[in-house]
Amino acid sequence: MTNIQDHDYLNSLIGEKDAAAFLVYSVRALQNWRVRGGGPRFVKVSGRSVRYRRHDLNAWADALTVTSTSEWEG
Repeated sequence: MTNIQDHDYLNSLIGEKDAAAFLVYSVRALQNWRVRGGGPRFVKVSGRSVRYRRHDLNAWADALTVTSTSEWEG
């Protein structure tokens, strides 16, 4: 059963600095992924402002999870 606090935590919007820290990546990496694709889903709040949901960051990382290097297509 999902706790309401967990749901709120995972679905609240966070800025790119917090998203980068959450993923242990640089802000520049997130910016590059937004331009090139392949990164986590994001919310475009305005022309120059984007936000992320922790749920989407986790889903993106889960999609990259492998059990051996032979599974990786990077």
